[in-house]
Amino acid sequence: MIVTLTANPSLDRTVELAAPLQVGGVQVARGAREDAGGKGINVSRVCAASDVPTLALLPLAADDPFAVALQATGIAAVTVPVAGHARANITITDPVGETTKVNLRGAALSDTERAAVVDAVVGSCEGAQWLVLAGSLPPGVPEDFYVEVIDAVRRRWADAAPRIAVDTSGPALTAVVERGRPDLIKPNEHELADLAGIALDPEADLVTAVLPVARRLVPQHVGAALVTLGGDGAVLVTADGAWAGRPPRIRVHSTVGAGDSSLAGYLIADARGAEPAERLRSSIRYGAAAASLPGTQAPRPSDLPAGDVPVRSIHD
Repeated sequence: MIVTLTANPSLDRTVELAAPLQVGGVQVARGAREDAGGKGINVSRVCAASDVPTLALLPLAADDPFAVALQATGIAAVTVPVAGHARANITITDPVGETTKVNLRGAALSDTERAAVVDAVVGSCEGAQWLVLAGSLPPGVPEDFYVEVIDAVRRRWADAAPRIAVDTSGPALTAVVERGRPDLIKPNEHELADLAGIALDPEADLVTAVLPVARRLVPQHVGAALVTLGGDGAVLVTADGAWAGRPPRIRVHSTVGAGDSSLAGYLIADARGAEPAERLRSSIRYGAAAASLPGTQAPRPSDLPAGDVPVRSIHD
């Protein structure tokens, strides 16, 4: 079982243009869709599509229209009653795969609602293999909220606690790395550089640039780092080694949710007992599949690209 928490869910509205976005102009959309989104929900959708048991937790008001989109996904979910409604994020894509996003902040959570979310996560982790804490934090929630969740889960379940994967950014990620000791983090290269407080060399190969930065964190602060690099693939760094892989050629439709699918692909392979190199290969393949689909769709095994995903061991 892979349990996910989406503290700040979003109704993802994707508009597909027939031509590049013209700022200040009027354009007719070629198509549009709405998906129940938020990083944790996206991970659960991908896991469910690959027949890996999953449970998605999120705060949700009883009268929130988001509930209709969530029900349409078919995933198992636990909702914590709150007063506010889920935000709506807008994504605009064009024929060459250029993506423009406008993300809203989301509804604030009260202290009582926040405590109820933590209790729900703790209660849902019995027997779980992974707990995924993913996405931005809603207004009213402290920057160390994910640390609070991790501490509560490990205090309740001790040696039976699930492994913890975190996919967030900014102060929330910093707090987790400083105090939470997660088993896995999934930053992109920009989030990794921000976390380390350094600027990556723009002239250097991305794999070469991110490896020493990730090694500063693994294993001293985190168990492993899966660093997604977009079209350049991904790097996996663990206590025992490091690997880099490149994606197959695809036609990009929308990059929204590709990182979430990459994390899901890693967890799916891990749940099936795969070795690190194969976990990375699965991560890259699922991320590429998501980028080839419109909107925030969850790739299914049939959507995975057939091209080769070369993975090699790399050294500091």
